[in-house]
Amino acid sequence: MGVEQTSLDLKRGDTWSRTINFEDEDGSPIDITGWVIRLTAKAKIDDPDVSAVFSVLAVLSNAAIGEATISLTSTHTNQTVGSYLFDVQVTTNLSEIITVLEGIINISKDIYTGVS
Repeated sequence: MGVEQTSLDLKRGDTWSRTINFEDEDGSPIDITGWVIRLTAKAKIDDPDVSAVFSVLAVLSNAAIGEATISLTSTHTNQTVGSYLFDVQVTTNLSEIITVLEGIINISKDIYTGVS
């Protein structure tokens, strides 16, 4: 598993969810039973984990076929408009720690705030 790079463009205060599928080099699903998968966002790369903007655990939606879902609530995305660094790190059932995804979360201002 290599580290994939991406950017996520989110609106402040919106909910967001994505499913990640884990596959081997041949494209076959990997059983992720017992894995812990965490998305962590920080303002600066050197910030300690306790200072993370937010950190969420994925739900193993169908572990036998390598499927996990990461969800952010409106509280997670209700941040100061700007860019944040993030990564998705896996701890396997063999205690291996692997970063599988990293990049930037761009939070932009929403147009409608729901306030009249």
